[in-house]
Amino acid sequence: MRCIIALLAWLASTALVLGAEAGKSADFAAAMGPIMANLRTAASYARTGNIALAQMETDEAVAAWKQLAPNASSALPGYAPAAVSDFLDRGRERLAAATRALDSGENVAAARELLALRQSFHELRRHAGLYDLGDCVFEIAPALEKLRAAATRYGEQPAQANAEETVAAASAFRDRLQRCNEWASPETAERSEFRRLIDGAIASSGEIAHAAMAGDGPLVHRYLIELQSYAQLLDFRYG
Repeated sequence: MRCIIALLAWLASTALVLGAEAGKSADFAAAMGPIMANLRTAASYARTGNIALAQMETDEAVAAWKQLAPNASSALPGYAPAAVSDFLDRGRERLAAATRALDSGENVAAARELLALRQSFHELRRHAGLYDLGDCVFEIAPALEKLRAAATRYGEQPAQANAEETVAAASAFRDRLQRCNEWASPETAERSEFRRLIDGAIASSGEIAHAAMAGDGPLVHRYLIELQSYAQLLDFRYG
């Protein structure tokens, strides 16, 4: 009987510890969500030259970041404590750099710092073995850049090789989009906004390939602009 009581007590204490660790992880994730939204919004405003609005978003991110700092040494399931501490320290520096850049009207430099900070968060998650729709959407940017470069070369010289390069880049970008569609939770996947964005981007990535093979340079350019808009909106809402 004593052994059973001891075992039950041990199980109860273990459950409490695991519950506390899960709570820390949930708290960290819950706190980072709004901060990442601030950074995405600030980057969007910086890109369009709305400095004052970008400053408001970064100010909110800085205030929220200060609330994370005391927990830097706390153990989070999946996260290495040293990695979390380094992430928070570097993040604070990047936020300060972005703030200084916005104060000086250097929106390009500010956007660069904000992007670097977002990148570091996704890297932290990846090293912790975590991945979701936001990570997938963030990762479509390199594929879109390859498509942009290929489509630009095609526009400058509509040779067969450049057309094939554009088709291949469009296919790779489409594969990325389809992967993100698969990573969407059932709730998100059913949202009309998400469906319009992801389905529209997937369809346009197929159309730009058809336009390149047909030798229609202006149409390729039109679909490229459309895809860039889709990608920006996906990143703004789900990245």
